[in-house]
Amino acid sequence: MRADLVPDELWQRIAPLLPPAPERRHRNPGRLRVPDRVALAGVRYVLRTGVAWRDVPAEIVGCSGGTAWRRLRDWTEAGVRPRLHALLLTELRRVGLLDLDDCAVGGSHIRALKGGDRTGPSPVDRSRPGSKHHLIVDRHGTPLAVTLTGGNRHDVTQLLPLLDAVPPIRGLRGRPRRKPRRLYADRGYDFDKYRRLLWKRGIKPMIARRSVAHGSGLGKVRWVVERAFAWLHQFKRLRTRYERRADLHQGLLELACSLICLRRLRTSSS
Repeated sequence: MRADLVPDELWQRIAPLLPPAPERRHRNPGRLRVPDRVALAGVRYVLRTGVAWRDVPAEIVGCSGGTAWRRLRDWTEAGVRPRLHALLLTELRRVGLLDLDDCAVGGSHIRALKGGDRTGPSPVDRSRPGSKHHLIVDRHGTPLAVTLTGGNRHDVTQLLPLLDAVPPIRGLRGRPRRKPRRLYADRGYDFDKYRRLLWKRGIKPMIARRSVAHGSGLGKVRWVVERAFAWLHQFKRLRTRYERRADLHQGLLELACSLICLRRLRTSSS
């Protein structure tokens, strides 16, 4: 197994969250179970390179792509990825690297070549099947939550679900933080109904108006969400959706968000 696929700092955080391995049978126990760390290396290899699961090189990773896929399925159903992401967000807030006062939201279209749940005719790709990533980030572009919908869903319909998906972020004394003070968004979120809903939650909407010329200055804060999408799509498996199961693609999205958070922790300590 290549050590760079699962560094110690990642393994030490995710290992306590993994479900216990099933007990081996006393009679006819079968082959030895592939270690979780090796299977995680297979998942990371697919996430990084974008290769098909069947093309995972066992001589490099240490396991087959089928084994890595099954382990991803089991960990996704056990809710490992969101707990890892919440853990890393807590660490970032503890060391002062998370600014939750100003947050930004955005959406990004991708193709869904095999269809499946949460797909729809994409309005920007000649109505081909597509999906959309919806992302909320803090002032520095750190991903706080990500959701997956069909490509024909309007961005604004995911504004409140995105806010609800932000986990309770601890790390400092007092109540955990779950919402920003100000929320920045582009013209796609320009609906007075949602402005009122944000005000009811105690969040000041900083949303560009469609009838106003460019130059409002909101882009000086909101650009970080576009950069965060660029970070996410550096993981080649996320540029196009190949998984028919929406929960597995969501699991890969959350793993990528956790790796971005871990990278931020690493660069701040170096």
